[in-house]
Amino acid sequence: MAEEDDTLNTDQIRTARSIITLVLFVATNITVLLPFHIPTPFPRLLSDAILRTLRAWRVIAPKQESQAQHHDPDQKESTKSWLIWFRFPMNFVTAPLIADLFLLAIGAIHGKEVHDGIIGAFNIEPIDIMIFFITLAYIAISIDASGLIRYLAFKVLQWGGEVGHRLFFYLYAFFFGLGSFIGNDPIILSGTAFLAYMTRVSSNIVHPRAWIHTQFAVANIASAILVSSNPTNLVLAGAFNIKFINYTANMIVPVIATVIVLFPFLLYIVFANESLIPISIKMHELPEEARLRKPVNPNIPNARGNAEEEENEHINDEEGKLLSLEEIMNPFLDKKGAFFGGLIMASTLITLLVANAVVSSHGNKIMVYWVTLPAAGIMLIWDLCFGWIHRHETREIARKGREDIKRAREEKAARQEADVRQVALGEDSQSPARTDDGVLTDSDSQEGELRNRAGNHNRSNTGDDITLAIDKLSTDARATPEEKRSSGDSIRGPPGSTSNGELDEKNQDVERQKRINSDEMAQQQGPRTLVSLAHDAHTWSKETFPTAAAVMGHLPFALIPFAFAMFVLVQGLVTKGWVPVFAYGWDHWVAKTGTIGAIGGMGFLSVILCNFAGTNIGTTILLSRVIQAWIDIHKANPSLGYISDRNFWATVYSMAIGVNYGAFSTAFSASLAGLLWRDILARKHIHVRGVEFARVNLPIIAIAMIVGLVVLVGEVYIMRRSDVPFRLEA
Repeated sequence: MAEEDDTLNTDQIRTARSIITLVLFVATNITVLLPFHIPTPFPRLLSDAILRTLRAWRVIAPKQESQAQHHDPDQKESTKSWLIWFRFPMNFVTAPLIADLFLLAIGAIHGKEVHDGIIGAFNIEPIDIMIFFITLAYIAISIDASGLIRYLAFKVLQWGGEVGHRLFFYLYAFFFGLGSFIGNDPIILSGTAFLAYMTRVSSNIVHPRAWIHTQFAVANIASAILVSSNPTNLVLAGAFNIKFINYTANMIVPVIATVIVLFPFLLYIVFANESLIPISIKMHELPEEARLRKPVNPNIPNARGNAEEEENEHINDEEGKLLSLEEIMNPFLDKKGAFFGGLIMASTLITLLVANAVVSSHGNKIMVYWVTLPAAGIMLIWDLCFGWIHRHETREIARKGREDIKRAREEKAARQEADVRQVALGEDSQSPARTDDGVLTDSDSQEGELRNRAGNHNRSNTGDDITLAIDKLSTDARATPEEKRSSGDSIRGPPGSTSNGELDEKNQDVERQKRINSDEMAQQQGPRTLVSLAHDAHTWSKETFPTAAAVMGHLPFALIPFAFAMFVLVQGLVTKGWVPVFAYGWDHWVAKTGTIGAIGGMGFLSVILCNFAGTNIGTTILLSRVIQAWIDIHKANPSLGYISDRNFWATVYSMAIGVNYGAFSTAFSASLAGLLWRDILARKHIHVRGVEFARVNLPIIAIAMIVGLVVLVGEVYIMRRSDVPFRLEA
């Protein structure tokens, strides 16, 4: 399979450029695992000049002098630093790209590595893979945007009823079955949010750990069955010319066995706690009014009006739980969109399987995006046409939602300002202190006079200043000389009064709300700029084509530069001799341990590398090239003998299990799905720490890999022979 004889040359690994290539590959993967920001200085003069130019060209809005700066006369221009510090992100997008650019700059890689990493080499074609994945993802996410997944989850919730173990099994089977068909990303997009709501509105599920970790694990296990369910499967199938139907036939038995054995293990060992999976689940009741209310399309901007903001403000109280309960018990469903999307998805997958089998049988090769690209185009046209037909309705819903949010914010700002004035005027405090003869002290008289003045200015903008002066005079009059000399300390007034710190905090809330309202007004009334036009166009598209806009917003476009950059990095390892070194090591391991060692070793290696080699996609790219180099080594050295059919396919399919299961191992960055899962939970106020993620997943990945690999051992011993050399199945 080698395209050039020098790809097996390992002599150059001692050169400086080769060592730098390996070091950068390791450093890049560590950065993907542990992203960070680099403080980067930038000259203020240059920054101001750029901003002035952009404002002059009406790219951005004119500078608005904030209210905070207006009230801060001590902040002078001369005190500003001549440098501005930016936080440059180093993550899974920027780190591989910077590594590639640096290697190009020092001559460690050249145009050939870039070409092979983007166009393709050794039967791995990144462009084909990325177009296929993005187009198929559009169809799957469009099905999700129709509300089908959340609606079906609601039906499963009804079928499960109040019996906790039965509901846990139903959701387990539901996520696995649906994930096998449409992949793991749509399951994580809708299923994660559904479980967050469900566990929140249950009165006796103390922690959602069991439900969310089970859903994440079973979604990734399900993605191992079909080539189309995960880009890692497509990389592997392309690298070894595996027919899609043959891939599924070899993977379905280990995966089904894993799912069957894993369920009781999760229910009775890992999550055997009444607070995690109760025997009887007690759900809050949804009022009849909310149950009969027409569900709104969550893809329409501001469709829920002020409900989302209220839900965030009332996270743990009854009002917030009621809003969450309405989300899952009264779900939106676009029946026509769901039916059409399911039809397109089924037709696409069937066409892929048939075309791949027929064309490969004749010795030809089909580019899989030839099937998925037209299908995604048909789905996009449907979403656009459906949105245009219903544009008046969706725009009206969005308009009413905006008005609801604006009105709620104005009322909130008014309440906050009233609270501040009430506290400042001391309406909730005790009566002023009097002397023994009943006469007010001088300071109290002055305070009362100022309070009367403040009462006459309650509706003016100077009310806050007067009330602050009242509190300062009051506290100064009652303070001892030592307290007056101590600056920065909070001086407490009489019982029932409020400290300056609390008053300042309330004032900050008012100012913050005023800034939000003023910024929105400035955006509406200010001069038109390129940014405002782009913002308006984006808003118009979301209100006119809500489904298409929502799907586009959820497509994993960040995967494209990441995958291309990782392909280029691996090609650099190939040309610098490191991949052949790894392949020689793998050959020695298999020669000593045989088929069981090949399965166990590759399964363990693939899971570990998912956490430390640029997610499971980067791991698949690297290990596929190592196995290809392993083949080339035996072709170039007949004295080493042949690779048996049993050992070769044991290695390939154990890697397939490892890179899919490895997504739920020890790090969020083991897969891009893990990063998406964590972010969705955080938006639903469920924060999963990295240590907890690893601790909970370790027993799950251990039992899943053991079961899957043991079944694979039996499968290859029955189906494969050790006395014949391997042959590619296509």
